[in-house]
Amino acid sequence: MDRRRFLQSIAIAAASPAIALSGRADETLVGPLRPDPGGLLDLPSGYSYRIVSRAGDPMSDGFRVPQAHDGMAAFAGEAGRVIIVCNHEIQPAFPERSAFADTFASLPHAVKSKLYDQGGGSTPGAGGTTTSVYDPQTGRTERQYLSLAGTELNCAGGPTPWGSWLSCEECFESPGNGWSAGRIVRREQAHGYVFEVPALSAGLVAAVPIKAMGRFEHEAAAVHPATGIVYMTEDRHHSLFYRYIPDVPGKLQEGGKLQALAIDGQPSFATHNWSQTPQVICNEALATRWVDLDDVDPVENDLRLRGAARGAATFARGEGLTEAAGDFVFTCTIGGAARLGQVFSYRPSPHEGRPDEQKAPGQLTLLAESSPDSMLRNADNLTMAPWGDLIFCEDTSGHCGLVGIRPDGRQYQLADNAHSNSELAGACFSPDGSTLFVNIQYPGMTLAISGPFPT
Repeated sequence: MDRRRFLQSIAIAAASPAIALSGRADETLVGPLRPDPGGLLDLPSGYSYRIVSRAGDPMSDGFRVPQAHDGMAAFAGEAGRVIIVCNHEIQPAFPERSAFADTFASLPHAVKSKLYDQGGGSTPGAGGTTTSVYDPQTGRTERQYLSLAGTELNCAGGPTPWGSWLSCEECFESPGNGWSAGRIVRREQAHGYVFEVPALSAGLVAAVPIKAMGRFEHEAAAVHPATGIVYMTEDRHHSLFYRYIPDVPGKLQEGGKLQALAIDGQPSFATHNWSQTPQVICNEALATRWVDLDDVDPVENDLRLRGAARGAATFARGEGLTEAAGDFVFTCTIGGAARLGQVFSYRPSPHEGRPDEQKAPGQLTLLAESSPDSMLRNADNLTMAPWGDLIFCEDTSGHCGLVGIRPDGRQYQLADNAHSNSELAGACFSPDGSTLFVNIQYPGMTLAISGPFPT
């Protein structure tokens, strides 16, 4: 199914939330879920999973797989292999959850020098990324290694068209000594940045923050293929939707301009729909403009406040973000009257990022909003399925699952974590669309799901 037609269809269906996000499950597409005898993830009949990565297992480079698997992406490797780059959302206060555990002091200088923050030798940044080389034919992980280290709370991010992963820190921390989880935490560097990891890196890469992309609680990122512009979400109750226009497309480190989305003619517009009268109506396209931001590497965590003061729109905890045939779909996990989540799309201008952009401005549309009788609740990471549906990871109380939304607004469960209180994260498909990868965040595991996916 054409992806743009899908977005148009789901927007029309979302105009009636009782239809678009009803609590009734559509089991005709994949069938009802069956309890998993392995106690990890319930799937429909005919579907199965294999474990790609598991926290604590030894890796090829001698480190241990870190915990807290979060955002990730899958890239094409050689001879049918799939390269998976995965974030790990860990604070330095929990070194036992990191790849180093208690071995950091004995690491060689060649390794330590690539870490972004060594934490004064006692509390190095515990987050970062791992890279796994997976063979879908055999179901084996052939190689696995640490690819980014010394960062912290690497939550989501996004793949680039030039074959790299943008890993985002969901934090704003300053150098110095602090107290967290009953421990003294030492930081040598400021945190709250985006880092780039080549998918085909052979091992640990030097961690270099892209400071021009802003310092704030980053969540997800997605690249506009035609221009190289990067869109970004922010995980705060009153967050902004950002774009970074690089001076040189594909060369993010060479600088660029950071901006925040605003609604044309409605400065400082709140999209939360928390009041009895909704501010945003489903399927109503809103013309937009972009607000320039200065001092994008601030000492104080005030970038979103300064952006809103200049007229930028605010969102209720921006989370997952994906590109779909030129449109950008993102979730706000506590938006809506019931605070159970919203799904927005941004359609770029034909002149996106250019001086004549306002001749045909980009459009923001609320596609769907969850209510108490919705199947989908507190949508987080998301991806576009090869068969044309949106697949969402839930981050809610109770069972967290994978929920699909059809073009007509019907929902169905593709998976359910009925075995722990962990959220699911990082859903993405292999380049050929035959395998769906997803993370069980805690303690940390990547699964490869296969089965009779819809066509």
